[in-house]
Amino acid sequence: MKISASLYSNKVKSLEDLVKELDALNIDSFHIDCNDNPAVFDDIAQIRKISNTPIDLHIISSEPEKYLDQIVRHEIEYVQFQYEDMKGRNFTLPDNKTKYGLAVVSDTPLEVFEQYKEQYTFILLMTTTPGQSGGVFRKDNFNRIRRFGKMFPGKKIHVDGGVNDEVSFILRSMGVDSAVSGSFLVNHTSMGAALMGLKMQEVRSHYQVKDILIDKVHLPVMELDCCNFKEVLQTIEQYDLGFALFTDKDQKLKGISSNADVRRGLLKNLNDLNQTAVVDVVNTNPIRIQEQATISDMLALVTSKSFPILFLPVVNEENKLTGAVTFNNLIRGEV
Repeated sequence: MKISASLYSNKVKSLEDLVKELDALNIDSFHIDCNDNPAVFDDIAQIRKISNTPIDLHIISSEPEKYLDQIVRHEIEYVQFQYEDMKGRNFTLPDNKTKYGLAVVSDTPLEVFEQYKEQYTFILLMTTTPGQSGGVFRKDNFNRIRRFGKMFPGKKIHVDGGVNDEVSFILRSMGVDSAVSGSFLVNHTSMGAALMGLKMQEVRSHYQVKDILIDKVHLPVMELDCCNFKEVLQTIEQYDLGFALFTDKDQKLKGISSNADVRRGLLKNLNDLNQTAVVDVVNTNPIRIQEQATISDMLALVTSKSFPILFLPVVNEENKLTGAVTFNNLIRGEV
């Protein structure tokens, strides 16, 4: 996941000094908020003289199209327009190398992206109060990130607001493409340490597993005693997650079947595959985690194992299945 440094969140250092320091740390991009202020482009011109780092411009205006000529002139790499300020208006974008996105606040329905999807390549989810530096990340945005990914596959997700080291880890695990970091990064006593925290996997814990899990209603869940081998294969294929979960009639976790479990079951019955039963392809004692566990608890569990874990069932205190956490996006984002 790329990190975009919010330059205007720092009120102490000069723009030149801040840009040079962040460049020395190999920052991915510079995030600049344009609150309907053309003078912002003077700052962009200054940045272009001393840095080749991509610029990530957030335009908040009722008439954002009036800045299109400036965007083209300065060859800005990423631009997002604030949906609420332009009140749903749409306009033709220039055919240049800029990647355009739509910025929305936490209470705006994700469906508004539909009318922009032909021209816009990403969404910017504002996860705190817009324009409020140092705000706290709203938990409901974890679910919004997951829902947007399902609604608009192939579109990138950017996040702005409340991104610290722990939130950054969670966002990486969810497949977010880019995150804007303001106060946590540019006002840190050591920006190098802060940037390392945003990219590393050891985190402090303020969130619980239940805050980030995929709810069981969106998962391949089957009742162990009421399915056959063919149904298991069809379910794994249908959900395209690489696994299926099994419960009893009381919703208590009874097992998991991964691609590896299916492979082992087939090898066991290689001489007569028709004899393969559900029990042959189900791990009835899978690693699981409590929904009340912290993110640090989850990481400690995963790293304590000698084999890679790509998904983790989540249960409550009664061992009833409540969801799962997947790590595919995190692994993909770290290579």
